Amino acid sequence: MNDIRRTILWVIFGFSIVLLWDQWQVFNGRHATFFPKTAPSVATAPSGAQTPIPSTSDLPTASIKATASQMPEVMSPAPETTPLAAIPRESVVVASDVLKLTFDSDGGSIVKSEFLKHGGKGADSHPFVLLDSSKDRVYLAQTGLLAGDAGGTLPTHKTPMTIVPGERTMAKGSNSLDIRFESPEIGGVKLVKTFTLTRGSYAVAVKHEVMNVGTTTVSPQLYLQLVRDGNKPVGESSFYSTFTGPVVYTEAKKYQKVEFKEIETKATENKQVDIEKSATNGYVAMVQHYFASSWLLGDGIQRDLFMRKVGANLYSVGMIVHLDAIAPGTSKSIDARLFSGPQEEKVLESLAPGLELVKDYGWLTILAKPLYWLLDKIHSFIGNWGWSIMALVLLLKAAFYWLNAKAYSSMAKMKAVNPKITEMRARLKDNPQQMQQEMMRIYREEKVNPMGGCFPIMVQIPVFIALYWVLLSSVEMRNAPWVMWIHDLSSPDPLYILPVVMALTTMLQTALNPAPPDPLQAKMMWFMPLAFSVMFFFFPAGLVLYWITNNILSIAQQWVINTRMGVPPQFNLPKFK
Repeated sequence: MNDIRRTILWVIFGFSIVLLWDQWQVFNGRHATFFPKTAPSVATAPSGAQTPIPSTSDLPTASIKATASQMPEVMSPAPETTPLAAIPRESVVVASDVLKLTFDSDGGSIVKSEFLKHGGKGADSHPFVLLDSSKDRVYLAQTGLLAGDAGGTLPTHKTPMTIVPGERTMAKGSNSLDIRFESPEIGGVKLVKTFTLTRGSYAVAVKHEVMNVGTTTVSPQLYLQLVRDGNKPVGESSFYSTFTGPVVYTEAKKYQKVEFKEIETKATENKQVDIEKSATNGYVAMVQHYFASSWLLGDGIQRDLFMRKVGANLYSVGMIVHLDAIAPGTSKSIDARLFSGPQEEKVLESLAPGLELVKDYGWLTILAKPLYWLLDKIHSFIGNWGWSIMALVLLLKAAFYWLNAKAYSSMAKMKAVNPKITEMRARLKDNPQQMQQEMMRIYREEKVNPMGGCFPIMVQIPVFIALYWVLLSSVEMRNAPWVMWIHDLSSPDPLYILPVVMALTTMLQTALNPAPPDPLQAKMMWFMPLAFSVMFFFFPAGLVLYWITNNILSIAQQWVINTRMGVPPQFNLPKFK
């Protein structure tokens, strides 16, 4: 009877593992392995083909509630006889000490951003590219004007513009660099955009000057948007998930992130995404692992917020600002900033309220932020992120010493009474009810709480999960060396030494714990840590290093406490039959 029960349990366990794996694959945006479901297809550019710039529906509507029929057509080529045809299309590159930007003269849009202080992964020494317009990626920063209720056409992000001559590389000793775009007169309005790069900064000041050169008063609306394809960043791991997609932040609703697939679904249903639609503060952004881009406006400026699908596998997030009436012969300017850079927490905090939230710690942000602060302080003394991780874990273990001491003391008592429990189970194996009563009697007489070893450890779990997210989310780990063969704490160990050490320490820790009286539970105690250890072969080295340090310190503490209590450490090796 016990063999049948054991077989049934193993079948249920195996089936559960299959279901969990399928859900893990789906969670990471992949097809289920064993029970695939039919998913709506999302068009992408053919391999090797030039990815198209967002087309006819890529312009936000003047009103969030406007219908698709009210959207201006901006991709239709201008007739050769118009003045617009005389403005040649150019691509211009400007660079500061940390940032290189490529502009398209059509609309003065940013079509590429390169980070000169952040290289690619591994042997790739080229600057990291975030914004891009290539066969592999569409990710653009665009601005322009909408005519609003008055109707007509105004300069947009597809309007050919003239680039004002000037320096294109920040001179030595200079702290800023300007690039200026001027549109022709369209609908009685000229738009002038001035981008200002600042030394050492990933935030670009963007000034929009709207000039009424016509004969009637106009009330245009300025839009700022980020357009991106829905693909995950290249090189993302299947064994852990980070968010990629648009976000909106306002003081009222705080941080709202939306998956691309949700925008796709809402578009299919002809519905709007459920986000804050209007505010006088906050920002919009596109987020991915380690990096982000964001449009920032000053507080007090009324803006409408939107997220929507703009094409096949293309999505946008942005803001629309309603400008006051501009009389003929006058102008109005509005200042904004475009951040495109790494998620360095202190830098983000200094740019705008809530911008540091693009570094996504999930639901444990309240614990993760002070942990990052402490890790950063430790690094300021040690100067190496690997040793800083180990030092932080050591401090946390010291802080939780008495909780751990209670847990290991309880485990030691459990270990001391295990022989009595084992003998009793063998004697009463045919009488489960009496066995349970006798077990509780032994625990009561020996003053042992079976859950006494669990609760103190459970209290610490949120802290160590938060530290996991700190290490996974911090761009400082990217290309950060530790010792010898570990050249990048954000990548898996190339020699698999750390994962092997991780597996060995996990097994040693399991062997030191009291074995459950139930043979099936005893087997599971060994199987689960081993299965968990296999995943660490694909985890970033920094995370594995953190876990190894935690394991070693836990083993040392357990060894000391057991010895002090007169329960010499013994290895409970598995007995598989």
